[in-house]
Amino acid sequence: MDRRAVVTGLAAVLAAPLAGQAQQTGKVYRIGFLRAGQPPETYIEGFRHGLREWGHVDGRDVVVEFRATDGSLDQLPQLAEELLRLKVDVIVASAATAALALKRVTATVPIVFVGVVDPVELGLVPSLGRPGGNITGLATNSADVAGKRLELLRATVPRLKRVAVLWHPANPSNPIQLKGAQAAARTLGVQLDPVPVQKPTDFDSAVKAVRGTDGLLLLESPFFTTHRARFAELAVRSRLPAIYGQREYVDVGGLMSFGTDFRDLYRRAALYVDKILKGAKPANLPVEQPTKFEFVINLKTANALGLTIPPSLLLRADQVIE
Repeated sequence: MDRRAVVTGLAAVLAAPLAGQAQQTGKVYRIGFLRAGQPPETYIEGFRHGLREWGHVDGRDVVVEFRATDGSLDQLPQLAEELLRLKVDVIVASAATAALALKRVTATVPIVFVGVVDPVELGLVPSLGRPGGNITGLATNSADVAGKRLELLRATVPRLKRVAVLWHPANPSNPIQLKGAQAAARTLGVQLDPVPVQKPTDFDSAVKAVRGTDGLLLLESPFFTTHRARFAELAVRSRLPAIYGQREYVDVGGLMSFGTDFRDLYRRAALYVDKILKGAKPANLPVEQPTKFEFVINLKTANALGLTIPPSLLLRADQVIE
């Protein structure tokens, strides 16, 4: 996929509805947005909704400069430099890979990260309460909720003994997530089989590697989210019940998901941006954790896999897709 086509296309998604309504009344702030991979539309909708909540309209008092790769990491430094050359007032870093790339190129431009697993362990901030420097944002506790996902998977598949875990070694947060999943698996008496996936050409080998397991757990990574339809298809083709960290997988055919409501997380990121544009320093804005979680089940996929979802799980679900 051509990088500039990705950048141009997604920038148009952000700006097109409002470009014709631009009203140059006062200062126009420039907001950068960087991600290794195309975000689901729900993320963009959440961020734009949050901007509107706090009185900002793209094309009127703010301009969002969107930069994204096709899922790879090697282009992130170049895109980060592009945003700095545009003299952005603040940059939203979508997930850990973008946040780390930006941290390497600027210590002055304010950065608001979104959806980062354990930003302290990754070295983005010294502490959640006192982030210091030019970086703050919203973390996720994906490592902690891995146990909950395994519990839900076992409730769906009582015979669950072996679970394949797809992880992205190039993503620095994936080893943290994998460690959390392994700790939960020991408590539940489930064997985990980690399967590394680095690039799209690894999908076929991943299909072979997951054979013989009873279920599938996918760790969170922008690369995986970019190709979420392929991963959902992989699970169904392998006849494996799978659970994901984001509902966006279930929307494209995945069986079930439990995790952070990312649309809400990106909406809340807009509040950080608003505070910074009004003069707040990232150093004084504590890192926040998720406040909204969602459990989503796709009954159509369950039927395709020959699964009967227990009524107790259906009652617990925030949404059941039929």
